[in-house]
Amino acid sequence: MAAKRRNSKAARLPQATGWTIRGDLKLTSEPPGTVASLDSLANRFVLESRGRLKTGVARPANAIGLSMASGGLESEMHAHRESQLLYLVRGELTCEASSALWIVPPQSALWIPGSVTHRIRARAPLEGYAVFVDPGEAPNLPLDCRAVSVTPLFRELLLRLTTRPALYDLEGPDARLMRVLLDELATVSIEKHRLPMPNDPRLRRLVDAMTAHPASRATTKTWAKRIGVGERTLNRVLVEETGLSFGRWRQQLHIILAIQKLSRGAAVQSVALDLGYESASSFVTMFRKALGASPARYMASRLAMPA
Repeated sequence: MAAKRRNSKAARLPQATGWTIRGDLKLTSEPPGTVASLDSLANRFVLESRGRLKTGVARPANAIGLSMASGGLESEMHAHRESQLLYLVRGELTCEASSALWIVPPQSALWIPGSVTHRIRARAPLEGYAVFVDPGEAPNLPLDCRAVSVTPLFRELLLRLTTRPALYDLEGPDARLMRVLLDELATVSIEKHRLPMPNDPRLRRLVDAMTAHPASRATTKTWAKRIGVGERTLNRVLVEETGLSFGRWRQQLHIILAIQKLSRGAAVQSVALDLGYESASSFVTMFRKALGASPARYMASRLAMPA
């Protein structure tokens, strides 16, 4: 189906890809003078089967840049033959994969191994980059999803390679730069931007309710009653499926929601109130213990990093 917009309705890439675009999506990786379009993005991929894609270029790795001034985008559950690294310069991006919800704040990235089913949601203003890596070209890279930080060299290589042709010369300088980028990819550091998600339908109702009302100070017993299970059952199943106690899981939920709100420009005081903390200082203490920096310093360091 052609990607045409009618008034304010969502545009879509070809139907089987399951992508919905709200706003003007631009490719920053098109050759100079080329008008970027949803069609040009769709042409980068080949549909192997419903929900499973592969890149349409026979190269060890391929980089692409995307930007949106307004709106957002989301996908259905899908997978790529290739592994994928999503790097965000600005905006807000979340991904559900491997029984977890991952948030990608500015200047962070998410590694998604090949064939891992995932769902992406992003909100503009948005600028980001993706690298699709043939599984055979990087056998030593992680086999599970990971939230990561990238090196300055990786960032500069990525920005350069997104301006190069998709079918770059396999014997030329672009291929050598791509090899260096893959070497740098092996040096990334892990970040704590993961919220393990339960699969039990009752606990998924709990997740939805707590996400909708994060300021609630209800006890485990109260939450258990609301979803129709015993308190001991809630605690047991949550630990079995996420590895975290109720208190630790709720704290990690608050961290994820806080990063999301801070990325939108919300003030620390406002975020603390939205999450139900009695004071901004208690929220700052929790955030610093979890991520090693205060909320203000955490966001300042990311916004100050060069694009």
